Amino acid sequence: MDKPASALSLFVRGLLNPVFPALILLVFLGIALVLQYGIERQDNAQIQSNLDNEALSMAKRLEREFLVHAAAIRRMAKRQEAAPDLSREVWAQDAQNYLADFGVYQAIGWIDENFIIRWIKPYQGNEEAIGNSVAFSPERRQALETARATGNLDISGVIDLKQGGKGLVIYAPILSGVTDNGFIAGVFRMETLARELFSRRALESFRIDILDDGSPTYALNPSVATDPSFSSSVRVELPTLDWTLKVTPSVSWVGDQRNNWPLVTFVVMLCMGLLVSLTTLLVQQILKRNQVLLKTRRELDAEIGQRQAVQQDLVRLETTDTLTGLANRRFFMEDLAHTMSIADRQLRQLALVMIDLDRFQMLNDSLGHQFGDELLIRVSERLNALSDERIMVAYSGGDEFMIRQQHVEDIDDIINLLGQIKHCFEAPFNVQGEKHGITATMGVAVYPQSGLDADTLMRNADVALYRAKEQGRNTYQFYTEGMQNREVMRLELDKDLDNALAEEEFVLYFQPQLDLNDSSINSVEALIRWQHPRRGLLPPVDFIPLAEESGRITDIGRWVVMAACRQLAKWQNSPFSNLRIAVNLSGRELDDESIVDHIQNTLESHGVPADRLEVELTEEIFIQNIEHNLNQLSKLHKLGVHLAIDDFGVGYSSLGYLRDFPVDLLKIDRSFITDVTERHDNAVITRAVINLAHNLGIQVVAEGVETREQLNFLKDHRCDLIQGYLISRPIPADELEKALGAGLLNLDTPVGS
Repeated sequence: MDKPASALSLFVRGLLNPVFPALILLVFLGIALVLQYGIERQDNAQIQSNLDNEALSMAKRLEREFLVHAAAIRRMAKRQEAAPDLSREVWAQDAQNYLADFGVYQAIGWIDENFIIRWIKPYQGNEEAIGNSVAFSPERRQALETARATGNLDISGVIDLKQGGKGLVIYAPILSGVTDNGFIAGVFRMETLARELFSRRALESFRIDILDDGSPTYALNPSVATDPSFSSSVRVELPTLDWTLKVTPSVSWVGDQRNNWPLVTFVVMLCMGLLVSLTTLLVQQILKRNQVLLKTRRELDAEIGQRQAVQQDLVRLETTDTLTGLANRRFFMEDLAHTMSIADRQLRQLALVMIDLDRFQMLNDSLGHQFGDELLIRVSERLNALSDERIMVAYSGGDEFMIRQQHVEDIDDIINLLGQIKHCFEAPFNVQGEKHGITATMGVAVYPQSGLDADTLMRNADVALYRAKEQGRNTYQFYTEGMQNREVMRLELDKDLDNALAEEEFVLYFQPQLDLNDSSINSVEALIRWQHPRRGLLPPVDFIPLAEESGRITDIGRWVVMAACRQLAKWQNSPFSNLRIAVNLSGRELDDESIVDHIQNTLESHGVPADRLEVELTEEIFIQNIEHNLNQLSKLHKLGVHLAIDDFGVGYSSLGYLRDFPVDLLKIDRSFITDVTERHDNAVITRAVINLAHNLGIQVVAEGVETREQLNFLKDHRCDLIQGYLISRPIPADELEKALGAGLLNLDTPVGS
């Protein structure tokens, strides 16, 4: 006991030492210097990051704008290729239009097959270029020969122009059959190109050096006063050029980026040090007078703590369940009402979780009440481990427990608690020397949404618990407003489903698939809708799960096949006789041994060729019962029906069924297409699926195509068909016929347009 007292006295004497305030001031001074240094480093890092972003933005704009001008030169070459006998006057007018439209070209010229400049526009100022050879070096001749042989653009890089000054030239070969007709050349002065491709702000605030293959070739704004502490280099992706932009900021730009926080922080921390030092001096005086009072207070606190511990023990005896040692129901309800009043004042949420042990009554009846009591004790021990200042665990009686969670911020707090409760039941319980596994079902009610008093909250938690038991036990369910009403609505919808087929309330919508090879529409996917007499048009998500639960999905699937064949029969001997309809088949329908006969009879009764029908199954269904499904699909294949795998890529990793099953098409899941142009991994997977399918002789359909960028990516990588809102939403048959007849769905979209 002497050592702690001696150490305390030494500590108090140290606090009362006059040197202590000066030491505090020195500490604050050191902290101020460290903070100032750290903020300055962070400021420099932020400036470098802003500079990197500026450089990247410049590079992207340079790539984008430069490719636009290159495409313009390419279009002019295509025009002359299409009309090789174009007169000089027409050519000159065409070139003048390009010069006026773009305003960036120094000149546009025609170079013959011997690399001699023959025509140039404007002529004035460019007279000396007429008759000169653009193959002025072996390297340039080799580059132009390569461009002529491949039909690709050639870009000269920064060169000295005959007209004077620095510039670069884009050469677009003019091909006509196996011969060529020279090049169309676009000449740019570097200073003019810079004004067009870079913003005015970039030219005023930065020095921009263009490096070709690592060597400086041109400098923009070289006279600006730059800060050598910062620079950023970004590679520019341009055809035949290996350019890098080196961006160095001006002194004024760096000054605008800096802030005054380092100096402010230093001054503030120094002032705080002075204040704390002065405060410490005052505290030293107060401590000298209050040491006796502190000792007396510690003695009083110890006595009060002892009395509180005795009172808590007495309260615990009155409020605790004797079997489990948890709070009993009476105390829990009182505490729940109290915490709800606190939550009301603080505008906070509170959660009540009712827990019911699954199969407890069976174990209790078969193994005896002593076994049941011991099992309840083991469960109580695990649940009680969750108790803290926010969570109270209580025993309600029988096989039910209650947990109250206060200070709930959002739903994630409750989900986390439910996960901890489920974790309590993962390991088996050791009861009477044997291990027994048991699970729990939970109902959750949240204050104030699910009840404004303790009794209402408890009743609604019981309702949620009952609903969770109906869903299969070992789960949980939140109480929501109108839960009983939603159950009634669901039962009514399930009852209406019985009459839907008889009353012909189902309709088919069709979503067209665009053939990327010739931009034609030769196939559509049939999607079912329910035209409910009171609720209007319902999507499949509102009734297909009900149909699967009740077993009606087989009848609905048969109706879809009949409706599709009926539509195909209607389209025969019409402008739409080329269309093939794809229908979706569920796993339960595929299990039906008579499904193949039904499809064959339906096709024959409507006089529809089998190759006009396509059957789609998800990847998961394909391999649920491989032997049975292979037999069924082989029969369909023999009929001539096309087979497609839907949602490919999100199911199973085994690809053996692609080799064994008679698959005609793969449909890449929309989850890969949505971000295919932004996420590298999605692009890699999509390319791999396309290549894999083509190597196996299988066509590929991409679902969910909504943007031109996605379309161009898929065309670049030889995808066969696309389907999505870019082409059309699902529409009724009459609207589809009108759109096809008007040519609204036949897109001719060249890659890169």
